[in-house]
Amino acid sequence: MVATVDEMVQTEISSDELSRRVAVIKRFRELLTKQRDRFRDYLSALDKQKDVIEKGSAEELLAHVELEEQIVADIFSIQKVINPLEDMYRSSFPEKEAEVPVLKAALEELKAEAIVRSGRNKELLSKRMAEIRSEIKSLRANPYAAARRGSFATETASLVDLQG
Repeated sequence: MVATVDEMVQTEISSDELSRRVAVIKRFRELLTKQRDRFRDYLSALDKQKDVIEKGSAEELLAHVELEEQIVADIFSIQKVINPLEDMYRSSFPEKEAEVPVLKAALEELKAEAIVRSGRNKELLSKRMAEIRSEIKSLRANPYAAARRGSFATETASLVDLQG
């Protein structure tokens, strides 16, 4: 079957349209790569957080939680840009470009791993908090500690100066 000149003109893409499509795909790839890197940072922070939880250092744990919150906020802000750009990408490239699906698959794997590690850290932190609560209860139940608290609380003055 021979294509007519009109059909060939309709299938050709203008240079402006081509430039727009190239810009969309470049930006989309760039954002997916950035998102992938942020998830890798998040996984690294979760691993370090696990070590800190096991050590029991409250100050270091607070620092890691703040870092984790910052990374998660970055991930969500990047995702807000990715979603509309992905729609533009799909409309510009219905036949799909080879690199983007690979990046998206890697990103999904990192998301799944982050969920697993975050859950593990949450469970580990819950166990550690239960241990600390148990230690606190045992300290409160310690008869020597109770006697010391009680002896200071019951002491009163035995002499009172009424003259002034």
